[in-house]
Amino acid sequence: MKKLIFAFCCVLLAGMTMNAQIETPQPSPFAKMEQKVGLTDVHVEYSRPGAKGRTIFGNLVPMGKLWRTGANANTKITFSNDVKVGGKDLKKGTYALYSKPNKTSWEVIFYADANNWGTPREWDESKVAATVTAQVQEIPAMIENFTIMFDNLKNDSAELGIMWEKTYVGVKLEVPTDKAVTASIDRVMSGPGPNDFYSSAVYYLESGKDINKAMKWIDKAVAMTEEKPRFWYLRQQSLIHAKAGKKKTAIAAAKKSLELAEKAKNADYVKLNTDSLKEWGAI
Repeated sequence: MKKLIFAFCCVLLAGMTMNAQIETPQPSPFAKMEQKVGLTDVHVEYSRPGAKGRTIFGNLVPMGKLWRTGANANTKITFSNDVKVGGKDLKKGTYALYSKPNKTSWEVIFYADANNWGTPREWDESKVAATVTAQVQEIPAMIENFTIMFDNLKNDSAELGIMWEKTYVGVKLEVPTDKAVTASIDRVMSGPGPNDFYSSAVYYLESGKDINKAMKWIDKAVAMTEEKPRFWYLRQQSLIHAKAGKKKTAIAAAKKSLELAEKAKNADYVKLNTDSLKEWGAI
């Protein structure tokens, strides 16, 4: 019996040893990034190699040669809506992000087949959805790990930034925010509620669109909530009226917003209204 138990334990231990896996850190760690640009979701998956004392561009990454723009599997970028990259139309979907680095500019390539380990074995020109020329900018700080980021975020655009070593390359992304928001506004204006008027007015103010329309909408939003006034509505009303040159009504709205914010103990809106009233010479 003892021999049988011993044999069973040996078999069990051997099985556990065979199934055991050693996990170690990856030399080029995998990264995911999500960014909303306007109303468009942009998702990036890539690996981040390190410089580790090596010269990158012109050595580890040859000039003028196709590069996976990262390490390991090809870098993937996904757009939830049709976009423009460097002024060129690109349909929504997932793309591999390839590039050809050069000293003063890069070719950045959006490739329709995003399931390659590195670069494709056979390059298919018909799968090139867009090619963008992007200028190289030298940056003073050393970027140790390859980095993809989004910067200069606006309602309708952003910059896709590629950084490594002391090199930065940016590709402008444009998204159809204004078209989508304007269509949404048009749809709901047949029977809008106060939040619809409020959101539409704020969007017009922040986007530099027709300020008279914005003023009409914010006034309706405030009027519809007159029984239970909202200090954030009144705050935007004051800003819109000020932008439209209606200083007297802007001051009145700011004072009412300040009063309500003080009652609600909302320090942020108290300061915002106080600063505006000082700027307009009302206090």
